[in-house]
Amino acid sequence: MVAAEVEIGRGKSGRRAYAFDEIGIVPSRRTRDPEEVGVAWQIDAYRFEIPLLVAPMDSVVSPATAIAIGRFGGVGVLDLEGLWTRYENPEPLLAEIASLDESRATRRLQEVYSAPIKEELIGQRIAEIRDAGVTVAASLSPQRTAKLSKAVVDAGVDLFVIRGTTVSAEHVSGRAEPLNLKQFIYELDVPVIVGGCATYQAALHLMRTGAAGVLVGFGGGSAHTTRGVLGVAVPMATAVADVAAARKDYLDESGGRYVHVIADGGMRSSGDIAKAVACGADAVMVGSPIARATEAPGRGYHWGSEAHHGDVPRGTRLDLGTIGTLEQILFGPSHVADGSMNLIGALKRAMATSGYTEVKDFQRVQVVVTPQ
Repeated sequence: MVAAEVEIGRGKSGRRAYAFDEIGIVPSRRTRDPEEVGVAWQIDAYRFEIPLLVAPMDSVVSPATAIAIGRFGGVGVLDLEGLWTRYENPEPLLAEIASLDESRATRRLQEVYSAPIKEELIGQRIAEIRDAGVTVAASLSPQRTAKLSKAVVDAGVDLFVIRGTTVSAEHVSGRAEPLNLKQFIYELDVPVIVGGCATYQAALHLMRTGAAGVLVGFGGGSAHTTRGVLGVAVPMATAVADVAAARKDYLDESGGRYVHVIADGGMRSSGDIAKAVACGADAVMVGSPIARATEAPGRGYHWGSEAHHGDVPRGTRLDLGTIGTLEQILFGPSHVADGSMNLIGALKRAMATSGYTEVKDFQRVQVVVTPQ
């Protein structure tokens, strides 16, 4: 069922779309014991105990935190265009970024990230994570994928993430040869997760490229200012539901090929994560909840790649503070009542309250639109 359009003015109309804050999960007549709920997730040949990826942002993923997240059963995605591939030892710069005055933060970020990416450091960082025995996931932007992908694959990455503010299967440019996603993925020997996208049609085109997973959203979440700078925004509940519909239709079109839907951005609490799955996500990619861990490399500050764009910065450095260890944020115990800790425990409880024991089944839960 396609939602009716709302008239904005005589010359323009648009669909009513919903954010996670505007929907609620409906509990069912049957409940379950949270201890009997399973949240394991598998994409391609890789199985994870929790359906959570940590976003490729220097404030949350370093080689050390990627290893820790992997040992907890999730996926830490390393940004291969970040400080860890530009500097041999970025720790002093991370400390400096955390100490910057607000008025200088954006300019200094642009300066720090202007250093060139070193291919030898790509191999070194991936090897560091691989040697720890966890699944290696790393990210490049579409603009640098063609140039650097060979170094990434040669280094032994397991999951390749192509992540941008908006990624399409057909990018038109008169300045340079664009990345041919379908050909690139076909020739690659590792599964690819690509995004972001926010509409049914864009997702369907990305699925047809052969991607193993599609990121829904514009990334960055709370550290993102794309809406204010570019005016680009799609509420996440509607976006996830639309892309989940594309997944279902592509499953029929392809004769049974399942593409995973990963909600990326806009999830600040455990309730948002549960709603993302309820709208159809197989897994979620989060940043700001993990930025508040004591182990996070940002030291309580959070920023994404958009924050240091050389021409049009579309992000900001946020001071989120720290609230507990990575283990406490993921599995508790929680000492606060705002949904910022025990993310996985809360997801299990939401599923149990609704009578579901598997993530795939929980995607069918009833939701309602809540008054604002």
